[in-house]
Amino acid sequence: MKKKSIIDNFLHFAVHNSFLFTVIIMGLIHAILLGTMWYAGVKPLLYFNILSVIVYIFCVLLCSYGIIMPVYISIFMEVSLYAATSVYFIGWECGSPYFIFSIIPILIYFGSFLFKGSKRWIPVILLAISLSLFVFLYLRRGHMVPVFLVSINVKAFLMLFTTFSMAISIIFYNVIFIYSSEHELNRLEEENDQLSADAKEDTLTHLLNRRGFMPIIKEVINNGNEPFCVAFCDIDNFKRINDSYGHDCGDEVLIHITKIIVSMMQGCEVCRWGGEEIIILMRGYDLTSAKNKLEDIRNTIENSPTTFYNKRVSATLTIGVEEYSKSYKDVEDLIKVADERMYYGKQHGKNIVIDKTVE
Repeated sequence: MKKKSIIDNFLHFAVHNSFLFTVIIMGLIHAILLGTMWYAGVKPLLYFNILSVIVYIFCVLLCSYGIIMPVYISIFMEVSLYAATSVYFIGWECGSPYFIFSIIPILIYFGSFLFKGSKRWIPVILLAISLSLFVFLYLRRGHMVPVFLVSINVKAFLMLFTTFSMAISIIFYNVIFIYSSEHELNRLEEENDQLSADAKEDTLTHLLNRRGFMPIIKEVINNGNEPFCVAFCDIDNFKRINDSYGHDCGDEVLIHITKIIVSMMQGCEVCRWGGEEIIILMRGYDLTSAKNKLEDIRNTIENSPTTFYNKRVSATLTIGVEEYSKSYKDVEDLIKVADERMYYGKQHGKNIVIDKTVE
């Protein structure tokens, strides 16, 4: 069971960091080819591989900032140019053209995320260009004498290395595609099961929903044994996150933020009120201590962006908070005041904690 958990964690990491993982591996491949060309004395390809390593280092930086499209195009162009150049200098028998097949699963896998709607034809065109290039190189350069005649050992190493890289690429991207598909299917099935099994819990975040939260806060009021506050939280600009990155990304942001809140509010109930709205029942807090704690939560969320397919998506939280007193006849009135304070914060800058009613 433990081994399965380790594999599952690795695959989850690979799926969510697949582009960064890809460019790092591509850079390492060209670092090995760089050393091979230095050993073989093929200076043109030595210089080409130095340039390729620099390109992939730059691609790593782009991935860290979530800039993916130039990286996608760079991989396609770099591998295509290297295949053509290496055939010219060291010949077909060294196996370099087979690197073209190693990027086919890369073009398909990442193309499915990058291109939607009518743009889905772009990966198809790139695949057609890649396969056409392979055929062209075979017909024009497949039987020609190369510029450099490398040793049999170097030729054997390059052929094995290229074949190994191609096989690993095909296996890896098929595995993570299958995993991500099964993971999504399992997530949907678990959500449906959860809806049937427990109507008091939100299926996405596993927080309480309204039906589960309201009886708890009413019980706390009826017991009257401890002070408490209610915090009404709303993720700022959540619609813009969904529109810019997709609803899957919005779900990841919501899950990430709720995990932070739950970890920092242990012993308190956290409820997904609806959409991106979250309510916290802060047991044992007066208004001053509640505001201080909520400032810590707000600051932590502001400085903890969500990682989604190599993108770092930042989000902030606007919070309204009110302390319970016996002047409140209904729990709905208490929540309404916290909600109004949150709304006031939305209208005055966002990313703020409001603890006073403003006339």
